[in-house]
Amino acid sequence: MAIRTADQYREKLYKMRKNIYMGGELIGRDDPRLKPGLDLIAESFERVNDPSLKGLITATSHLTGEEISRLCHIHQSSDDLLKKQDLTRQLCRKAGGCIQRCMGIDALNAISVVTKDCDDTFGTEYYPRFVEFMKYFQANDLVGNCAQSDVKGDRSKRPFEQSDPDLYLRVVEKKKEGVVVRGCKAHNSNAPFSDEIIAVPTRLMTDKDADWAVAFSIPADTPGIKQVVRITTPRERKHIKTKHFFGLADSMTVFDDVLIPWDRVFLCGETYFASILAMLFATYHRHSYTGCKPAMTDLILGAAALVADYNGVGDSSHVKDKLSELIATGELVFAAGIAASVKSTPANSGTHIPNIIYTNVGRYHAGVKLYHEYETLADLAGGLPATLPYEDEFFGDQTRELMEKYIMRRDGVSAEDQHRLFRTLSDMLCCAHAGVAQVGGLHGGGSPIMEKIAIRNNYDIDSCKRLIKMHCGIET
Repeated sequence: MAIRTADQYREKLYKMRKNIYMGGELIGRDDPRLKPGLDLIAESFERVNDPSLKGLITATSHLTGEEISRLCHIHQSSDDLLKKQDLTRQLCRKAGGCIQRCMGIDALNAISVVTKDCDDTFGTEYYPRFVEFMKYFQANDLVGNCAQSDVKGDRSKRPFEQSDPDLYLRVVEKKKEGVVVRGCKAHNSNAPFSDEIIAVPTRLMTDKDADWAVAFSIPADTPGIKQVVRITTPRERKHIKTKHFFGLADSMTVFDDVLIPWDRVFLCGETYFASILAMLFATYHRHSYTGCKPAMTDLILGAAALVADYNGVGDSSHVKDKLSELIATGELVFAAGIAASVKSTPANSGTHIPNIIYTNVGRYHAGVKLYHEYETLADLAGGLPATLPYEDEFFGDQTRELMEKYIMRRDGVSAEDQHRLFRTLSDMLCCAHAGVAQVGGLHGGGSPIMEKIAIRNNYDIDSCKRLIKMHCGIET
């Protein structure tokens, strides 16, 4: 099959076992409440034949030589990383939101590196398992969710020190058929829409944490997996329809004594490599953020510039200054991703790893600037996004003329266009969906403090100290 259509993607999901719990109900993936988020991911399938993405959205598998979706590709060069970043930005711009497929393939790229290194060190057989799994993943054009964040319990304690050992996902039994795991992974953003759950460790581990040093992939509807899900979408439109109506879903994914066959186990007890995998997934995922976050900035920039035009102040110097700041933020984050791609290094498996410093600098900059970007949009939009009357008032016999009269701003822009813009601004700034997107934009892929730690730990500060000693005449 190699590359699926959106309909094929939906059909497979709809056939999966019901294991999603939401609003006190057990639901299937065809539940209409899940449709907005599912449509967001389906957009990536619908764009396969988009002429503007030719040469970006597909790649050649290094494992089979077949044409595959780039969203299922293991990066073999700096060019692959550059194209992945560019594709991510373009898809997010076209979709109007994060397409969410980066998490799964970011995890698989990290696993491709760690399994080979672990085999070379300990003589294990994880990498051949991974290669066979990857062929299956690519041939079926699957969507993966990376389940990394454990619920963690007492943050001051390591996994083996927790009063409840299940607060980090762990191996509770090893059997001939595979391992049995128990625990819960949190913040799994696209889990209800994924074919596979790809579990990786969440932190550095000691020798005493061996039971928690586990990585694997398993179908998302495997017996024993329960997804406890919450969704957010903008308020559903009654009259002012648009092509896109997307939402987000997040799962607390519970593993209730789930059997993972050995051919799907990629680490089991190797604490050193579990620690490396935790950091390496973060690196790949933060690199993806240098594509998607500039796309989000593009959307905020467009909304800010348009509302300023509609308000008649688009040429004002203070508006131009604010727009320049938005441009600088988005392009600096994107530039950091380009630098990370160009300065990538090949691992023993042949997989290219983006430069850790540039990757984390880009993701950090995106995170700390996020709320200022929304502040800029709110500043230029004014208070109307928060107080905009319901759609019904713009279409009701008694209020329609009044609403059309009093929403007007600059001459030459119709009342309908004014209404459409401010309805969208309300979605971007004021609804529950907007709040979730903002917190996710700050913490997704790691909070800013985690990027700071990665930057500091990987930067050669000692060389800078030696440099200044030289200029001071201090002997080194």
